[in-house]
Amino acid sequence: MAVSRFPQADFLLSVAAPAQFPTDSGAEVAFAGRSNAGKSSAINAIAGRKALARTSKTPGQTRLLNYFELGPGQRIVDLPGYGYAAVRDDERRKWAPLIDALRSRESLRGLMLIVDARRGLRDEDLALIEWAEPARRGVHVLLSKADKLNQAERAALLRESRGILGDAATVQLFSAHARMGVDEAQTRLAGLWSGAG
Repeated sequence: MAVSRFPQADFLLSVAAPAQFPTDSGAEVAFAGRSNAGKSSAINAIAGRKALARTSKTPGQTRLLNYFELGPGQRIVDLPGYGYAAVRDDERRKWAPLIDALRSRESLRGLMLIVDARRGLRDEDLALIEWAEPARRGVHVLLSKADKLNQAERAALLRESRGILGDAATVQLFSAHARMGVDEAQTRLAGLWSGAG
């Protein structure tokens, strides 16, 4: 295995209420996506760690905001997956103030949105991009599980996604399993931290 670009990657803390957020300094990038889009696998592949974020065959396993530190003052925030019906409404309601409080943080520099390549961009994904305020913060979309598509399908999806996103976000093909696009995603993450988006 190649030398990790983030050798210090480590779990930092789980947040259930705004008061538990780490100090609002440094730079953090939120990772979000529909349940089962491959978010945890993407985090692990980008961080170069097999089990940094817990992966599960069962959707909706991330219930808190999980912070990981990948380098001094460089964090990623794993958000609960959305669009999964089995999550209780009261639990979903608890997330809303937490997600809103996250958006108000100075240290939040960007959003990495994980979208299952077989499903493509949906209204919920576009709403989350809007939440991130792309005029203020960088947004990058990972079309995950892209290894499940053939070359022509991948090219068509990328073209269609760029058309939908316009200037609101950058987008790439990605597969944690096939290690497709991992280097590009790492570079994009570093760019989001630095504000270069």
